Amino acid sequence: MLVLIQRVSEASVRVEEVVVGQIGPGLLALVGMEPGDTEAQIARMADRLLGYRVFGDETGKMNRSLRDTGGGLLLVSQFTLAADTSSGMRPGFSTAAPPAEAERGFNRLVDICRQKHAPGVETGQFGAHMVVSLVNDGPVTFLLRP
Repeated sequence: MLVLIQRVSEASVRVEEVVVGQIGPGLLALVGMEPGDTEAQIARMADRLLGYRVFGDETGKMNRSLRDTGGGLLLVSQFTLAADTSSGMRPGFSTAAPPAEAERGFNRLVDICRQKHAPGVETGQFGAHMVVSLVNDGPVTFLLRP
C-alpha cells in the first residue's frame, strides 16, 4: 500500500458531475492498494494518516497532525499509484491489487479512519471515473508507506 498525501486548503471529488466527497483544510490522500496488503499494514497506515505531522505549529514548523488540527481527510482510491513504472513507456498494473482485494482494503482503511477521526472522513467512489479538485497548501506532498 502506498498513499500520496497532500496538505490542502480544500479538496473535493466528483463523479458524473456530482460531488461525492469534499473537505476544507486537511489532507487529500490518494490510496494505492498492493497485493497482499495486511490488516496490520492498513491499521498502521490509518495511524500514519491521522498522526503524520504536516501542519504548522505556532512557529510555522510542521509539528501538528490531522488529529491535532481536527481537519478533514479525503480518501480517494487510485490504483494507478501502485503501477510499475520501472521500464518502458507504458505503466504496468500487475503491482496493483486486483479490484476486489483493493476495494476491501480501501474500505477497511476508510472504516478505521472514520472510527478514529470524528471530525470527518470523506471519500471518492471506488472504481468510478473521478474528478479530483484541490488547493494544495504549501505545496506540501508526501508519499507514505505503512
